[in-house]
Amino acid sequence: MSEAGPIHGLLPPTGEDPLTEQEVLQAYPWPQSRHWVRAMMVTTLDGAATGPDSLSGSVSSPADQQIFNAVRRDADAVLIGAGTLRAELYTPMRAKPNDTARREAAGQLPAPVVVVVSGSLDLPWELPLWSESSCRPLVLTGTDADPDNLAIARGHADVVALDEATPQAIVDTLVDRKLPRILCEGGPKLLRDLIAADLVDEADITVSPVFAGNETSPQTPSLSHVAEFRLASVLHGDATLMMRYLAEGR
Repeated sequence: MSEAGPIHGLLPPTGEDPLTEQEVLQAYPWPQSRHWVRAMMVTTLDGAATGPDSLSGSVSSPADQQIFNAVRRDADAVLIGAGTLRAELYTPMRAKPNDTARREAAGQLPAPVVVVVSGSLDLPWELPLWSESSCRPLVLTGTDADPDNLAIARGHADVVALDEATPQAIVDTLVDRKLPRILCEGGPKLLRDLIAADLVDEADITVSPVFAGNETSPQTPSLSHVAEFRLASVLHGDATLMMRYLAEGR
């Protein structure tokens, strides 16, 4: 066992003035000099990723949603797996007038691009996400995708068929399309594979002050070795902790 490090008494939280909207935005910066993959997820006190309804929103909080929206505001791509899209039924990703000038000055599109990874292309095409987002969604699939499903997908989104839909190929494709600020919102398998490939630079983890049971939370295979991250900052609100962790060397 390694020698214990110092313990610091930062909590319980005090009644200091709440952060402004701009300060919250600044608390989650995106690097300017390189591409950046950040993962965002919420977990309960008993390690569940969703509530009994299998949705993450049921274990979230207004404070968590404020952070979630702040991180999205300056992202280039919101990366999700097909299962997450089907479970959460994503709504359209629309441009926000308050962000227009800042995003334009940074050379960004008016809104983040929703990027869905799917081998089968069995996706809920009836969702308004496909037709009402400010930027056309992107679907990443394999070259062995069913031709009929591929034709349907191309009617709703830009489609890139990869020889191998590896984590590195996914990230490289987004960077090549000038979408270097990548926010991965799950699901667990996609996040696990990105972690295993050492492609996640930052993990934004919210600990919600609830117990939910983890029956509805998907399981993932073990990593070959644990991936270490260091704590960069902690915010709190609604009895919820919002923590930023950076990967080794970032």
